[in-house]
Amino acid sequence: QVQLVESGGGLVQAGGSLRLSCAASGSSFSMYNMGWYRQAPGKQRELVAVLTSGGTTNYADSVKGRFTISRDNAKNTVYLQMTSLKPEDTAVYYCKAFLGPRTYWGQGTQVTVSS
Repeated sequence: QVQLVESGGGLVQAGGSLRLSCAASGSSFSMYNMGWYRQAPGKQRELVAVLTSGGTTNYADSVKGRFTISRDNAKNTVYLQMTSLKPEDTAVYYCKAFLGPRTYWGQGTQVTVSS
């Protein structure tokens, strides 16, 4: 069992930066693939970035070059550094841990980018 708690969301002006954190409890964090997803009002949840246990990353085209996913296995934490934020990045951001058939989600953190 893995519990995920996101933090770091907030209100920021366009062009600004935020760093989201996702702290995981439970064992074997380093074995899990980790992802950040987001859901804007009236839209489906979408992939933002994934970081596998082996270190491979994948980003949505809309955030490439602006967002960076990273992890600190010693702290059981995954991060999402977001720069050059745009109003269209406004959403609830969710952390996901997945390994084989097991998938866990955090409760989400709101990011609002004002123009």
